[in-house]
Amino acid sequence: MLDENGLAVDTTHQSPATVRRIQFIEIHEQPWFPSFLRDGVTDALQFGFNLFKTYGSIAPRLQSIIDSEGSGSIVDLCSGGGGPWLDLSRKLHGKDSGLQIWLTDKYPNHAALKNVEGSSENRISYYPEPVDVTNVPRELKGLRTMFTSFHHFAPEMARAILQNAVDARSSICVFEISRRSVSTIALTLAFVFALGVGTPWIRPFRWSRLFWTYVVPVIPGVLLFDGVVSCLRTYSTKELREIVDSLDAADYQWDIDMERSGRVPVTFLIGCPREQSPKSIP
Repeated sequence: MLDENGLAVDTTHQSPATVRRIQFIEIHEQPWFPSFLRDGVTDALQFGFNLFKTYGSIAPRLQSIIDSEGSGSIVDLCSGGGGPWLDLSRKLHGKDSGLQIWLTDKYPNHAALKNVEGSSENRISYYPEPVDVTNVPRELKGLRTMFTSFHHFAPEMARAILQNAVDARSSICVFEISRRSVSTIALTLAFVFALGVGTPWIRPFRWSRLFWTYVVPVIPGVLLFDGVVSCLRTYSTKELREIVDSLDAADYQWDIDMERSGRVPVTFLIGCPREQSPKSIP
């Protein structure tokens, strides 16, 4: 059975706590959404990712890919306000000259990305121009990563993102903490509440952020709506395998599974040219 996105739906083994994937909009990624409010949303997400270290468990796996890649450079796509990189950059290392991490986005949050850059002890830089994830600029070379963003894209776009990496001979790592489950949606509600409480500690401090959080609660409202939609849009490991199977990537090795050792499970998709594939991923 196929869904409206052309992906197979396994109705015989579906858990009652799992819901069907939908392709709906997230407010903060819409071109008409005011940029200053979008920055407020991505600032909050970046703060939460680093506060709760939601992606800390994938550091060993990511380090294994970095060691195999050997380029010493990471190009992060759809970085928002910086994602989990302040925490992750301290756990990772490159060869010889160190590891350089580039943050990119279609709608760059310049203030937040500059703040991350300044706090990273020269490990992180940001690319100031908008970046199309299906056509990454050639000068941005290195291991590509995506955190909590791959679900934004419909299957055709998701395929195009992966195919662009394959065509550029770049390894790519996709990580998602959202899932289509009732328990994850409940955790999303708690996460948004925690971000609301922690808003005064988000840096750089802005009075306008307090206004749009507590007086006119647009930021928490968008975080809540988009967070639930994110869960409903997230690909299962089965759907990720179907997307990969449709690629022209015969000489790539793909690893698709779930990392369960951290505070929350992390679904991952990792694709590497066969000559760069790690011999062993923890």
